[in-house]
Amino acid sequence: MNEHDERWPEERFRQLRQQADPDIDKVVAEYLEAQPAGRGALELVKAVTAELGAAKREARAPSGEPPASEIFDALDFAKDLPEWGDDRELLARGQAVFADYGLYQSAALFFACLPMAYVEVSSAKVLAGVSNLATHSLTRRVAETGQMLVDVMGLRATDSLQPGRPGHTTAIGLRILHSFVRALVNEKYADRWDTGRYGPPVNQELLLATLFDFSVVTWEALETMGVVLTDEERTAHLYTWSVFGHLMGVEVCRDGPLTLDDVEPISARLGRLLEPSEEGRRLTAMLLKEVEAFMPLGWRKMPRSLVHWIFRDGAHGTDRVPDLLGVPAPAWWFTACFAMARSAHRRNSLAGPVRRVIRWLVRKAGRHIVVALIDRHSDGQAPFRIPEELARAWRIKQSTGAVKTREIRRTVRRTLRVPAQGRKGPHW
Repeated sequence: MNEHDERWPEERFRQLRQQADPDIDKVVAEYLEAQPAGRGALELVKAVTAELGAAKREARAPSGEPPASEIFDALDFAKDLPEWGDDRELLARGQAVFADYGLYQSAALFFACLPMAYVEVSSAKVLAGVSNLATHSLTRRVAETGQMLVDVMGLRATDSLQPGRPGHTTAIGLRILHSFVRALVNEKYADRWDTGRYGPPVNQELLLATLFDFSVVTWEALETMGVVLTDEERTAHLYTWSVFGHLMGVEVCRDGPLTLDDVEPISARLGRLLEPSEEGRRLTAMLLKEVEAFMPLGWRKMPRSLVHWIFRDGAHGTDRVPDLLGVPAPAWWFTACFAMARSAHRRNSLAGPVRRVIRWLVRKAGRHIVVALIDRHSDGQAPFRIPEELARAWRIKQSTGAVKTREIRRTVRRTLRVPAQGRKGPHW
């Protein structure tokens, strides 16, 4: 056992599972106790969410009107970057991973990161229950996650994690919202939450797993898609997410960043979190249904096929993810494409052309996902929008006219698909 394995014994993970975020939880608990009768955690979640959206639109630190302002004012202790977290060059290189491969990471969010969240039982229970109370929409919650990626990583701007900037505001806001989620569970689901088994909701083990979803799991998905990051890119990317994790209250990022030496021992430990659940299967079915509605004709089964493909040879038990989540069988043409890709990698002369086809398919899927989030959630108190710099690079139009044109096309596709799906035989 090397020194990095010794840093991550089983006992440490048991402790992380039973630990929440005591500093912010104390602030939120005292705040809730001081509220008048009839004003519960759910109302305050909505107020905080609205203020976060306003702060990012106006490029300012969150403050706003009561009751949200009282929470933000009480968090001065959590707003500074760590001493180790201001390496501008490393932050810029970490953010460049998203700027350079954003469409691939959009696909990875839907087909790798979210399935990993749904296959962890306590995460699935929270997402299926409490999160829906606050947003009333699975895709709204997914859009918020996508916006987080854009805010933290979406531009080559190393100040995005500085106080008052979008990445920093997002991190602090998530820390507050996670505490409210714990309060909501105590308020509405206390008699149905098995703390002994799951720990407190959104506990430190789950926060670490989430940080790995957006870094390590993403790298592995990108590699399956034909994009192999260098060690330097991975180091910088993990450093940037570690800074974000520190701001978000992730205990293991309190005193320093995660490194590539931590990846294998943590991944091996986190693999034991993978379990089937009714909530995880339901969330997966809803996600696929939503995404498939935005796919072009003949491509409806591409999302489910990508989930199977990405996890096909996963380590530490992740190859079981599609089965644990009840993901429907992939399209026959995608299975054939995957087999051809594997064969091509064994025959180097064919690997290049096949890899280009696979990367084109993934970029197309990623573009349709971003378009779906824009068209569904470009308005409201927490809108999903991407900077024009990225929109131009990804060839995505965000104007009102473009949104309406795409809606007409989707209406046509829905009309054509209804009779087609009623026929017997295989569907694409």
